[in-house]
Amino acid sequence: MPRLTLILATLITLAALPASAECFADYKAKQDDPLRLHYGVAQVSDAACAGGSDPGAEIAPRLAGDGWQLLNVLSVFGPEGLEERRSSAGEYFLRF
Repeated sequence: MPRLTLILATLITLAALPASAECFADYKAKQDDPLRLHYGVAQVSDAACAGGSDPGAEIAPRLAGDGWQLLNVLSVFGPEGLEERRSSAGEYFLRF
């Protein structure tokens, strides 16, 4: 019976957690001919924040659709890091 209690307590705890945490990445991208560079912030999956997936693999296709090439992902972070990056990202803040 204690095992069942533990399982039920675990399930109740998991059900109380938010379904999806907010996860973001900041990155650098470029376009060629003429060369253009930009710094941006994009939302990525929770798995990217947990280290279970590559945030670059999520961002690169979005950028490519608008003619940009991902250079690198600088960091991944939660909502607490958004405001400090907003002005630096400018028009590329949550655009892709």
